[in-house]
Amino acid sequence: MRNRIALLALTALFPLFAQAEVNISEPWVRATTSQQKATGAFMKLETSRPMTLIGARSPVAGVVEVHEMATEAGVMKMRAIPKLALPAGKVTELKPGSYHIMLMDLKAPLPAGEKVEITLVLEDEQQQRHEQTVTAEVRPLNSTAPAQRHQHGKH
Repeated sequence: MRNRIALLALTALFPLFAQAEVNISEPWVRATTSQQKATGAFMKLETSRPMTLIGARSPVAGVVEVHEMATEAGVMKMRAIPKLALPAGKVTELKPGSYHIMLMDLKAPLPAGEKVEITLVLEDEQQQRHEQTVTAEVRPLNSTAPAQRHQHGKH
């Protein structure tokens, strides 16, 4: 009987141990104009174990994709990628001109100062999916980096 109770207790706690374990810092989104239907989201991701970013979603956009900027035949091109490896113990930076989250088919303009919720879809080595939501501040159109104020901790 005791073993059954202990097993039930461990089973109930399992979801706590299965968390994505991704530290998300400095999340921000570039503001848009009234006619603009797409923008980028940027942040730093650090994992305690190997993970893969396989997608994202946000209530402010109809389409959300993981993108990269790459040079092809001497020309910088942006393209969607199916996944982005997040090595354990290393910071993977999503930044302008590199990897980033693309928010497309925006439902409304995103003015500076607003907050945007973004849910990251992650996969661990056992191909189990995890979701982690972060709130990112919208920065002015000319922003290339987050403000000096930093947001740390697990989300």
